[in-house]
Amino acid sequence: MSGPLDGIRVVDLSAMLSGPWAADILGDQGADVIKVEAPGTGDHVRALRNQVEGLASMFVNVNRSKRSLTLNLKDAEGVRVLKQLVAEADVLVQNFRPGVVERLGIGYDDLAEVNPGLVYLSISGFGEHGPYAKKRVYDPIVQALSGLTTIQAGSDEERPRLIRTVLPDKLTAVTGAQAICAALVARGRTGKGQHIRLSMLDTVMAFLWASDMNAYTFVNQPVAPEKAASFIDLIYETADGYITVSTMSNREWEAFCRAADREDLLVDERFDTPSKREENVDERLSEIQKVLLQKPGSEWIEILERHDVPCAPALRRFELLENPQVIASGSIIETEHPVAGPIRQARVAARFEGTATEPPRGAPRLGEHSREVLGQLGLSAHEIERLVEAGVVGAEHGEPTPEPDDADVVQTRGA
Repeated sequence: MSGPLDGIRVVDLSAMLSGPWAADILGDQGADVIKVEAPGTGDHVRALRNQVEGLASMFVNVNRSKRSLTLNLKDAEGVRVLKQLVAEADVLVQNFRPGVVERLGIGYDDLAEVNPGLVYLSISGFGEHGPYAKKRVYDPIVQALSGLTTIQAGSDEERPRLIRTVLPDKLTAVTGAQAICAALVARGRTGKGQHIRLSMLDTVMAFLWASDMNAYTFVNQPVAPEKAASFIDLIYETADGYITVSTMSNREWEAFCRAADREDLLVDERFDTPSKREENVDERLSEIQKVLLQKPGSEWIEILERHDVPCAPALRRFELLENPQVIASGSIIETEHPVAGPIRQARVAARFEGTATEPPRGAPRLGEHSREVLGQLGLSAHEIERLVEAGVVGAEHGEPTPEPDDADVVQTRGA
């Protein structure tokens, strides 16, 4: 794989979403990512619905650009093989519950002994200490505990509501990938690896504090339960669908009033200053909604764009595929997966001019690359088959590896 992380090897022990997508981001940017899974079962996400040829769509989307190695880490030989792999790696990602990797003998201290330069990311729900540290955790649990559900409700007095996407998981993945790259930069200066601890709770709270927790910033300033600024959001109904319109500045508000032929609103005492527009937000947004019901959405988009008012259609998911901006940007790509056939995915978001990335490689079948990876570590075909027969390595999707001629022996990285 080409890209800015070409030459970086990542061992991905994680499952579900946060860890796998963090590693996936690195793989999309050129890293060699080896996903280590339990023989026979693999990542739970493999079993989710919407499958083609045994590959679940979610697995395909968060595990592309990886190779799959099945390894029984409850077996001492499996741990030995993992340490061989880690000795030649740069990064390890794991999201076991706190304490599990230490019991298995693959915690940071164990693996730093074989590779002092290893960047080791541990993802947890709540951190490694405290009353919640060992609780089972999923995305809704973190949304609730972090205050995110109350923010989504719009007020401390309203019923808390979940965001209808797994934001804590996804945000933790992005934060994890960024933290790994920062640690790799530090290693470039010091030559030393390090242990990164990242919790979903800390990630979401840092995300929220940038704007939604402003009232709690100054310690000596008293706070009261949050009241909603408005119970009307910025999605408006038109004569034939929904659009969004945003008038943050004076110039945009004035432009909207002229575009809507409602210049009377410019002299309305409720809206004639920014502070009054904020104070009377429900009334202002109600006036906008009344206006927008009078014409179809496409007509409003054309009118508002002529007046340079920020606006966009509120697309349904299937409409996104044909949106002219999405098409012009090449934001969605289609590739051919060797098993699942043609697939459609979002492209790698960051576009690197100096170290361009290749199209993402398709997600692997369970154990698809076990023999390939082990062979690259220098294990003989006989040793690999012995590990398969012992159940240390899974037998999925692999033919016995022929013994190479001496001239064909694959050298381990760094040899």
